[in-house]
Amino acid sequence: MTTPPSKAGTKGVPRAAREQQVLAAATEEFGRRGYEATTVAAIATRVGVTKPLLHHYFGSKQELYLACLNPVGDRLLHAIRTAMTEPASAARPTSLRVLHALFTALDGQREGWFVLYDATLPPDSEAARRAAYYRRAVDDLAATGTADLLRTAGSSDPLDADALAYAWRGLCTALVRWWVGHPDQSPDAMTQRCARLFAAGRTLLAGASD
Repeated sequence: MTTPPSKAGTKGVPRAAREQQVLAAATEEFGRRGYEATTVAAIATRVGVTKPLLHHYFGSKQELYLACLNPVGDRLLHAIRTAMTEPASAARPTSLRVLHALFTALDGQREGWFVLYDATLPPDSEAARRAAYYRRAVDDLAATGTADLLRTAGSSDPLDADALAYAWRGLCTALVRWWVGHPDQSPDAMTQRCARLFAAGRTLLAGASD
């Protein structure tokens, strides 16, 4: 969308700064409430601007959603791809590197994960298509990582890979949801917590197989 050039927003706030305030508030609203329940009026009220000004800056509600989604999606994909190309180590295997990358990419905008995984997007809309693109890309990366893990474990069943990728997505969603409720937890702290949880899980599974 093309908007007329302007250096200032309202109340003396530069336009660029005001736009960032809107995007931060909109990302939180879309992430917490979902696209369907989020209104442009509520976002404008949170930021302290008028609804017409918000429309002037970003256009429609869908365009505002896309302005929130695209940076989150691009940032997540870049972070996950980078993490997956780094060499694995005993101290930080691929799964933990990916989680650390995910937490770092979302830090300061944790609700962004739920903007990406919004089930209330209008079907056949540009918003739904764009979100699906990012979800497929994330899922493809997860499928690559989980398939490697299964090969190491001696499994070549494609349904095993599909089930594990599905479980991984659910785990990431659950962890981010917990993280949103614990704002004091840093990406490093979350990664360390996941390492402890994985270790506990391995112990439980080892005991179950005895």
